[in-house]
Amino acid sequence: MGWCDDPRSKAYNKLIKLPSNFSYEKLYRENNIYDIILVLNYNMNPIIKNKGSAIFIHVSKENYKKTEGCIGLKKIHLLKILEIIKKNTKVKIVSQR
Repeated sequence: MGWCDDPRSKAYNKLIKLPSNFSYEKLYRENNIYDIILVLNYNMNPIIKNKGSAIFIHVSKENYKKTEGCIGLKKIHLLKILEIIKKNTKVKIVSQR
């Protein structure tokens, strides 16, 4: 499985089957950061080409190394969120600078 990040594709900003002729991000990673993925409702309804694709909440890289526009959490914390989150739960992203 993958996530299409190519605005030329009709599947832009959507879950896709691989392989694809368009640019995508694989949703299987050997570093296990995509073992759990929550897809935030960014640029989803309607999908606007070139506005950006998918913001995920996923398992963090070692020592919380930066992501490429997503949110990384320790797996134990992500599992706790899964226990309480619902389809209509709103996520507020706040910078802690």
